[in-house]
Amino acid sequence: MSAETHGLRGRFGYWRFRFRVWRGQRPFWAGLLTLLAGLPIAYFPYAHLSLGALSLTMATTAGSGSLIIGVLLVVLGLTMWFQSAVRVFSGVASILLALVSLVVSNFGGFVVGFLLGLIGGALAVSWAPGAPPADGGADPAELPGSGKGDDGDAGYVPPPGSPYAAAYGEYPADPAADQAATAPQHPVDGAETVDANGRHSAG
Repeated sequence: MSAETHGLRGRFGYWRFRFRVWRGQRPFWAGLLTLLAGLPIAYFPYAHLSLGALSLTMATTAGSGSLIIGVLLVVLGLTMWFQSAVRVFSGVASILLALVSLVVSNFGGFVVGFLLGLIGGALAVSWAPGAPPADGGADPAELPGSGKGDDGDAGYVPPPGSPYAAAYGEYPADPAADQAATAPQHPVDGAETVDANGRHSAG
């Protein structure tokens, strides 16, 4: 592959990642379904379908109401994307408009717009932002072997590289050297030592 191809793939991957982050911070699918719900509701009352030489017109006296409901659903879908703080209001309004469209706009755009608006509004009401991960990591009191669990072992030490190693500490690189460092030091023969009372004695 050429450098230009790698550059295009890198830019595509970057924007794809940015889109995934943006999508995860808002009720994306709720807004998309609500936006799509407004299209058939606003379109069908003004559509002119031709079947050969036969022309079908589905315009009704409530065509203006259908147009208003469709435009409002599109606006509510965009509001769910760009103003997620009012997602509950937008979801409830979408559900109400979808119900009203059943009697105003050809059974809610032949039930298609009704179902999309109903599902989109329900998703918006039930959506909640995810909690950010804790920076401090796991609580040592909740880790295995902390002594506070049901089956904890006070002498448990996790293997190196495990997620719990930071809480307990890693294994020493040289167990023999670590044991020698912690072992009690015996005086060498002929060496002078000082006891707790400050008296000198020869080893």
